[in-house]
Amino acid sequence: MKDANNFYQSSKNAALIFPDGTFFFGYGIGKKAITKGEICFNTAITGYQEILTDPSYSGQIINFTFPHIGNVGTNSADIEANKPRAAGLIIREPITNPSNYRSDLHLNEWLNKNEITGICGVDTRQITKLVKAKGAKTVAIVYQDAIDENLIQKIADELKNSGDLNGVELAAGASLNQKYVWEKEGKWQQPQNSYNHESAKKFKVVAVDFGAKLNILRCLTEAGCDVTVVGAKTSFEEIKSYNPDGVFLSNGPGDPAATGQYAISMIQEIIKNKIPLFGICLGHQLLGLAIGAKTIKMAQGHRGANHPVQNLRTGKVEITSQNHGFCVDEKSIPSNAEVTHISLFDRTVEGLMLKDAPAFSVQYHPESSPGPDDSFYLFEEFVSLMQNNK
Repeated sequence: MKDANNFYQSSKNAALIFPDGTFFFGYGIGKKAITKGEICFNTAITGYQEILTDPSYSGQIINFTFPHIGNVGTNSADIEANKPRAAGLIIREPITNPSNYRSDLHLNEWLNKNEITGICGVDTRQITKLVKAKGAKTVAIVYQDAIDENLIQKIADELKNSGDLNGVELAAGASLNQKYVWEKEGKWQQPQNSYNHESAKKFKVVAVDFGAKLNILRCLTEAGCDVTVVGAKTSFEEIKSYNPDGVFLSNGPGDPAATGQYAISMIQEIIKNKIPLFGICLGHQLLGLAIGAKTIKMAQGHRGANHPVQNLRTGKVEITSQNHGFCVDEKSIPSNAEVTHISLFDRTVEGLMLKDAPAFSVQYHPESSPGPDDSFYLFEEFVSLMQNNK
């Protein structure tokens, strides 16, 4: 199999290996290497560059179910972090030459530049069925000149001793772990092919970075927030010293219970001091843990851009973007919290609101705009909380 750029060899030179010995031969893309990570699948048909740069994918190998990955190339604007943190990727078709006026670089060149290893030419639908049947497992992509049965068996044996993300803390590594003021961009302006710089900043927000996506910071700015970003392990005392009108808890990777070992006390103090609080994804899970709820690992998780979520307060359904492998256990939620949103796929908790403090959260990603603006109201609700708290 060769594409127009002839950077695939005529013989298969890569393998995707599961711990039970199941393997798929294909063609290597990106950096020649052996990479390991927890496999997951994403059903989105657009936004592969945003997905690959989402810090929440740290330690994971992404199986893309959409076959045409790479067709619009890559650019410097559609990124969600300073560098990709995904462990690897799996795609069905060879990467074609990009066809988009915004493209700066071929996806394969971009993967090499960012030292990401992947495989193409494999049956991603069959792989997705395996993940659905057996759950998320740690797998390996081997991309090198010589692959034989002995190497495959050796890698499979190594994988048998690899655990999943249960109990694994990754947020501190995904965070930039530094304080900075977000002074860059607001909302995307398609005609100008750039982000605007105009917004009335009325509220001081401290955003705790557990692996924050850049578009969240853009949306906070667009909603009228002056955003100061701090590291994952920042104390409540330091956050309070900035005299914020509100605190935002970002998305991030790994087991929320492991992150909670250092984050829960900080969140509890924010709640105790009645500082308006808004959490997304991992931030949602951490809010749940802080009020005494539990989180559980899902069999496959939610990863895609067409997940229906119902707002129980209004009855409206939002089309959402999601990326999470853990969720808040509804049975463990205490009486001082209300479930505000649910998944219409599996009825899992997608939103929480406290009854005795100005705090709320959602499991999905309102900044990703698959609706496209179905969920931007959540940023406006955060602003309203801060306004009412003044």
